[in-house]
Amino acid sequence: MVNVQCSMNKMKVLVATEKPFAAAAVEGIRKEVEAAGNELVLLEKYTEKAQLLDAVKDADALIIRSDKVDAEVLDAAKQLKIVVRAGAGYDNIDLAAATAHNVVAENTPGQNANAVAELVFGLLVMAVRGFYNGKSGSELLGKKLGILAFGNVGRNVARIAKGFGMEVYAYDAFCPAEVIEKAGVHAVANQDALFETCDVVSLHIPATPETKQSINYALVGKMKKGGILVNTARKEVINEPELIKLMAERDDLKFVTDIMPDANDEFQKFEGRYFSTPKKMGAQTAEANINAGIAAAKQINAFFKDGDTKFQVNK
Repeated sequence: MVNVQCSMNKMKVLVATEKPFAAAAVEGIRKEVEAAGNELVLLEKYTEKAQLLDAVKDADALIIRSDKVDAEVLDAAKQLKIVVRAGAGYDNIDLAAATAHNVVAENTPGQNANAVAELVFGLLVMAVRGFYNGKSGSELLGKKLGILAFGNVGRNVARIAKGFGMEVYAYDAFCPAEVIEKAGVHAVANQDALFETCDVVSLHIPATPETKQSINYALVGKMKKGGILVNTARKEVINEPELIKLMAERDDLKFVTDIMPDANDEFQKFEGRYFSTPKKMGAQTAEANINAGIAAAKQINAFFKDGDTKFQVNK
């Protein structure tokens, strides 16, 4: 734990966002920060990294969204003690560099979970209804949904799926089967079994050395006829060349995502079987925006007040 001796000093909390928080979120963050006797500074819609490097020079805490915090940013931030990613994913923070600079890195897990889970079903309903092409489609009732990673988002996906009358299965290498079963979800032994069993597989894994490129030809190829792959996790987990090869060979498979692939132009040729949003939008709701921002401010206050590092990700 970082030694925090800040209780008598006013801390400068910088919110640095290329894509700004909603006004209501900024107001909520300001109230939290100022109520704790600290100062809030905003850097919104910046267009050059140099602007961020200048702004972090005297910041004690940093709140970001998808903004990148790498070794260069941390080098410039001489007073920085904590950086909080307002959201669940934190692969935009160089964790090793943060540790080397004695900076605590945190995320705000669960704040965006419902927003992402609802989008899964927005994409999925569109896919089973033929992307609204006016032709006959199918229903989700009675279909088998597989959830890969049973964290905050995965649990919300399971909750909503039950409302559609789907049979829900899950696999998570880090979540015991009994925990999954207790949630009213069928636990399977491995991810191969998940893809073999389910009509739809929804991805919720982080991008790690183990998961990057792991959703590949062999794995997705195990899906039954008419299978649908949904990705609202991370672009990097998809092996794009292999998935393109598989979809070219199997004209029954569909792929929907809210993270536009690098090979988007190639995927576009699978008309009626592929859809991507223009940019990642799982967490793009007013509610998630506000929740994540305020959670980040509260975590920073707890860190300065009590040395609380409950949500630290670079331990």
